[in-house]
Order: sequence, then structure tokens, then C-alpha cells
Amino acid sequence: MKAIFFVLLLSAVALAQSGGIMRSSRSDRDVAADTNPTSEFWKSAPATFASNNNFGEAMPGLKTEIRSRWTKDNLYFLFICPYDKLWLKPDPSTKTETNKLWDWDVAEVFIGSDFDQIRHYKEFELSPQGEWVDLDINLESRASAGGIKWDSNLVSEARMDQSAKIWYGVMRIPWTAIDTRTPQPGNKFRINLYRQQGPPPNRKQICWQPTQKTTFHVPESFGTLVLEP
Repeated sequence: MKAIFFVLLLSAVALAQSGGIMRSSRSDRDVAADTNPTSEFWKSAPATFASNNNFGEAMPGLKTEIRSRWTKDNLYFLFICPYDKLWLKPDPSTKTETNKLWDWDVAEVFIGSDFDQIRHYKEFELSPQGEWVDLDINLESRASAGGIKWDSNLVSEARMDQSAKIWYGVMRIPWTAIDTRTPQPGNKFRINLYRQQGPPPNRKQICWQPTQKTTFHVPESFGTLVLEP
């Protein structure tokens, strides 16, 4: 009996670890990219936390809060990112996207609307300095995806609170960039959330749903985003 119970417990743990649920609350109006977590827009938004590395090991002091809201036109994410030491690109540009932004401190959203073709999804990144990049990813065929040439019309904003050692970043992503459906409560997406933190050689990777690999590009590990009323 104990052996059966132990097997059932392990199965339950494995199921719980196979994917998480993130929730996004509806807003009746669009707003500017607001990095203030206590604003009317953000203060009641549901929160999700990323506090482990790729392999599920705790990352003390780097627990990252991510909130989400949605409107009829856009999907929003707010990242609240404690840090040890930032690794920032010299001469940042916020007017055009920055290729290989992932080599520096960033917050990242990987999201897809197709639950059958899970290896095709979109990638959005934002730095503490407000730099950004968006990519169309297809792990089966790079030729069929837009890569860095793809443009989502992402709107982003970031700021750093150096005294508190926290940086804040907001993404506003048009629905037309990630889904063909009309946005409505109950719609679901495949998603994972990440950060790159700190200078080499001790850069840290932070995941919402651990990938169990050194790369973030493991769509089998994605959780689920659900649109709420």
C-alpha cells in the first residue's frame, strides 16, 4: 500500500511540475506602457512568479513577479525584476530592435496560440534600458518563420530603481502578432517567462516553467496563459 501511495504521489508531483497556469485579467481600455505596479491598471492584476533556474533550482533574491492584463486589442505584461548586478549593453537604442539582446540583462516572453504546432511561437524581450527585440520562432523550419525580420509592433517601456535594485519592464503586444482569434475570456495560450541576469561568467537564468535544459527554447515545458473576464 505504501509503495502504491508513493507512486501516486510521484505521479501527482510530476503532473504539477509539467506546466503551470498564468492568468491575465481584462481591461476595458488600453493604456500607455505603465511600469508602476501600484497604478490603477496594474495593482489588481493577477501575479505569477519565476524564482528558479532552468533546472528548477531556487535563485535566492531574484524572485521575479510577472503580471498580465488584456484588452480587445492588446496583451500586456509587467515584469518586476530584483537584481544583483545588471549587465547592460553600452549605447542602448530604443528606437529600433536590438539583435542578440539576450546576451544582456533581459525579461522574456515566449508565447504561442497553436497547441498542435507547439514548436512555432513568438519571442519578446525587453531590457532594463528599454531595448527590445521580437522574433518569430519555428524550431522545425527556420525558413518558414520570420525570425528577427518579423515585426509585431510591440510597445515597451522600462525603468531602473537602483536604490532598491529592482527594474521594471512593460510589454504591450498587439493580438494580431500572436493570435488569429477574437480575444475573449477563456482563450488559452502556450507560454513561458524568463530572465537573463548579471554579467558573465556568472550569468543567471530564471524561468517560470523550468526547461531542464540550458536553453529556454523548450516548448514542451511551456505553461498555459488563460484570459480571464
